[in-house]
Amino acid sequence: MNQIITIGRQFGSGGRIIAKELAERLDIKYYDKELITVAAKESGISPEVFEKVDEEAANSLLYSMVIGMYTSASRMMNYSDVSINDKIFRIQTETIEKIAVEGPCVIVGRCADYILRDNPHCIKVFIYSDVESRVNRAVNEYKIESKNMKEFILRCDKKRANYYNFYTGKKWGATCNYNICLDSGAIGIDGCVDILKTLADNWKA
Repeated sequence: MNQIITIGRQFGSGGRIIAKELAERLDIKYYDKELITVAAKESGISPEVFEKVDEEAANSLLYSMVIGMYTSASRMMNYSDVSINDKIFRIQTETIEKIAVEGPCVIVGRCADYILRDNPHCIKVFIYSDVESRVNRAVNEYKIESKNMKEFILRCDKKRANYYNFYTGKKWGATCNYNICLDSGAIGIDGCVDILKTLADNWKA
């Protein structure tokens, strides 16, 4: 059984740390930036291009409006006819689907929960936390400098939500999209990893 665990997360919630520690404890592969490397190799497109139009690309209503003009017709087009953003999303989708077939793994972000929504062996996770905890982590662990850290964090969340909502037609962070949502501020990083490890060990699908 190729058990796949997808982890969506609010910025500063520690979701990436949880994902990496969980993969280590389960002794399975971990994909975050690594997914970009795989997708770039498979497609022949430079990793820098993937980085440029990664989750940060969907950062405004204007972006959504512009790319929407392409997306509405993209189903009728070839790769060469659609926007680079749509190309990247398609390639990442194909890469995630391929990775899910190759073996068990943990995948961070990139709408993986939606892409693998019909896979019965996929555990869909969302990590969230209170703003104060996220501010503290951003400052003390991520070493991010910002005049208004709370505003910075909420802006990052909005970018992720815009990207997810646009490409999936679902609402980012809505509990109905996931099998489990965990408050890392209340439970702690290790506590979240423990819970997810137990869930993975006992998954019956």
